[in-house]
Amino acid sequence: MRTFTLPNTDIVAPNVVLGLMRIADKTDDQVRELVRTARDAGIDFLDHADIYGNDLHGCERRFADAMQLTPSERDAVTIQTKAGIVGDGPYFDFSYEHLIESVNGSLDALQTDRIDILLLHRPDALVEPEEVARAFDELESAGKVRAFGVSNHTPRQIDLLKRFVRQPLVANQLQLSITHSPIVSHGVAANMLAEQQSVTLDGGGIIDYCRLNDITVQAWSPFQAGFFTGVFLGSADYPELNAVIDRLADEYDVPPIAIATAWITRHPARMQVVLGTTSPERVAGAALGSDLPLTRAEWYELFRAAGHLVP
Repeated sequence: MRTFTLPNTDIVAPNVVLGLMRIADKTDDQVRELVRTARDAGIDFLDHADIYGNDLHGCERRFADAMQLTPSERDAVTIQTKAGIVGDGPYFDFSYEHLIESVNGSLDALQTDRIDILLLHRPDALVEPEEVARAFDELESAGKVRAFGVSNHTPRQIDLLKRFVRQPLVANQLQLSITHSPIVSHGVAANMLAEQQSVTLDGGGIIDYCRLNDITVQAWSPFQAGFFTGVFLGSADYPELNAVIDRLADEYDVPPIAIATAWITRHPARMQVVLGTTSPERVAGAALGSDLPLTRAEWYELFRAAGHLVP
């Protein structure tokens, strides 16, 4: 498992993350097997959110109840969670009061005294960055949160926060897969008239922006064809892509899911792949893509086979 020090922190992180948004209905044994498989593969970074589960803090609580981590076991993992989505609305709330309440709820549910990384969960159109800064300062000074970041934020939204927030924003969690890659494909086809791929979205250049500002991109839904439209692996909708994936899987002697993982980890931005599966077998298979040395030619072959324009 390839690791790196998360910029502006002392956290040594793997480039594959175990997401736990789907464990609400899993048994203790199933949760333990999933986490154990991830740990055996070198994945000691766990991703949560307050809204994951059948009720508020449901998956955080399910995880803690199943794992019953000792102090040393807690120290051995990095726990990341998110706040800002109000499921009953639904709407977004980055107010001081909501962020403090959410983090306190997460600490209680996770049975821990600190969150290693707190992400703002999607943008709040009504954000008042002064309130975010106030909440971050209080959470940091109390030792409740070690580091902070965002999810699904554009460059300008991050700049607005950075004008007021004192702490570095260390991560931005964004949807990215071979087939859902506008944050990559735009840069390849920029300025090509009449090509939808060349259209600037969300301010453009978010990967380059994150690289310039030491913000780690965390890729969520790394195997989804689109926005929760099903996986592309083995899908009849992507015959050319799967033919290339299967060929490379045979050549590298890994399962196809490792190739899909490696397409993201091969990027020099040192991204993290956030797994959403609850299958231990798929977690183990995906982990094999952590340090798979795809060549430039192989990376671009996968990119083209997914239907992206390479001029």
